[in-house]
Amino acid sequence: MSFRVVNGQIHSVEPIGNFHERKISTPTKISTNFNDILNEKINKNESFIISKHAEQRLSSRNISFNEQDMKNINEAINKAEQKGARNSLILYKDVALITSIKNRTVITAVDKNSAKDNVFTNVDSVVLL
Repeated sequence: MSFRVVNGQIHSVEPIGNFHERKISTPTKISTNFNDILNEKINKNESFIISKHAEQRLSSRNISFNEQDMKNINEAINKAEQKGARNSLILYKDVALITSIKNRTVITAVDKNSAKDNVFTNVDSVVLL
């Protein structure tokens, strides 16, 4: 199960499941007005996803984040994005989060005890919180 943070609220993102293809006979109009584009950009900067792998790591290592923690992690993702980062190591409290900045996804999480003697590769930036 993945999670998304929107306006400081944690929401689970369920898999799509049974997807049935629908044929549309008439083309749909795509709304491209300024408000829609602005809202999309605003919401993008207020949310991120925790991958299933990261969720399993957080659970198995008894790591939990409250709402403020999620906001802080989201701010770190925004800062890394502003600097042009692609994959970041976010160090928050005693947890290392490997994060895809482009996809706004926490890929994996490692606690302080599990991080000893580990090497983190394919990371182009580090964000210290």
